[in-house]
Amino acid sequence: MNVLQIPFADGEANLDWLELTRAIAEGHQWPKAQIEDTFLYRGADTLLSRSAWVDGLGIAVKSTTIFPGNVQAGRPAIDGSVCVYDDADGRLAALVDFFLVTKWKTAADSLLGALRLANPDSRDILIVGAGPVAESLCEAFAAGFPQAAIRLWNRTNSNAEALAAKLEHVDVEYDLADAVDRADVIVTATMSTQPFIKGEWLRPGQHLNLVGAFRPEMREAEDLALQRARIYMDSFDSTVDHIGEIKIPIEKGVITHGDLVADYYNLDRFAPDPTAITLFKNGGGAHLDLMTSQYIISKYQT
Repeated sequence: MNVLQIPFADGEANLDWLELTRAIAEGHQWPKAQIEDTFLYRGADTLLSRSAWVDGLGIAVKSTTIFPGNVQAGRPAIDGSVCVYDDADGRLAALVDFFLVTKWKTAADSLLGALRLANPDSRDILIVGAGPVAESLCEAFAAGFPQAAIRLWNRTNSNAEALAAKLEHVDVEYDLADAVDRADVIVTATMSTQPFIKGEWLRPGQHLNLVGAFRPEMREAEDLALQRARIYMDSFDSTVDHIGEIKIPIEKGVITHGDLVADYYNLDRFAPDPTAITLFKNGGGAHLDLMTSQYIISKYQT
């Protein structure tokens, strides 16, 4: 069996952030994906398996292990695999590096939301977090908003300083409330279970892009932030009933399903609004991994 295997460095060589956002948008013109997520837990450890089938585009299965305790032992907290299957006959067509797909899918997913919802003339972007996702978000948003200054805030100042030292033209912030107040776009990429973006900090015309929460108990924005915002996401199916950012406020009656404006299957409803706070929740989903993998495969084979 001839299975294409794409390693990280070779697979990344020809990729482009804006090109990938267009590929994701075009991917949502295919028939709606069938998706299924399963979460298995052992304390703080998680096995997240996501599968998707887009008729005509193919099948993807992405399995992710998240073991936060590994960090203290000097091992990676996240590992996994991405398998792409042929749409016509179901054969295993490609094994694409897990970290390559995750990096580009996650950041491009949020970038597409910001490109559709934020003021296109945004000049100040705040990235909250200092891990690998925050680093890829800095890359992606620098490509999507080349006129904007990018700033970093992290709960541990030294981590933000270390990441900023690796990147060009990125400054560190030390007061989160002040940094949010000055930002046009706020992007959060943390592992928080306690919401820390306060609704009172936000103003109309700002765009809040929430990336970090992926478990039912995780949140980054407090109730008032959601109540004040127009809420969008990449996928209702993979987010609303699975991720605490949306699940908890709905269960509490803070917001309702009617407050959720659109997902990527209604991209025509995404638009900047200078009179409103726009909020995008990045929930992921294997259909996005499939679209990203197919983009990576196409660029690898050219």
